[in-house]
Amino acid sequence: MSRDVGFLRSLLTELRRLSKETGWVEFKHNNAQPEMIGEYISALSNKAALEGKKDAYLLWGIEDETHNIIGTSFRPSEVKKGNEELESWLLRLLSPRIMFRFYELETENGHVVILEIERASTKPVQFQGQEYIRIGSYKKT
Repeated sequence: MSRDVGFLRSLLTELRRLSKETGWVEFKHNNAQPEMIGEYISALSNKAALEGKKDAYLLWGIEDETHNIIGTSFRPSEVKKGNEELESWLLRLLSPRIMFRFYELETENGHVVILEIERASTKPVQFQGQEYIRIGSYKKT
């Protein structure tokens, strides 16, 4: 899942045009707690499958209400959980394993992170043994 800058800018524009968050798209500013990210990967992946979407997205640096770019200080490649890199830690705790990828993008209004998440396919995705789902804009177990 490698993406060029042009594709990422286009994707960012398209997702920001949504009238509100959906079951398969979530906007954050700086909240980057590893457990929260794992729960959202599960919830968004599962909801994308239910809604027939190929992928789900979690974006940082986007204001929730307006979808304006406000930038984020979150740098996924710099985050560790214990001695483990964030991506490796998340992958280890997801079941079944799905593809996900962090993309970082510099814009004129600030740094943006896009997490692209493959939808669940054969069974619901669990994080730390728990299935999550999005109901409206809320994450539920």
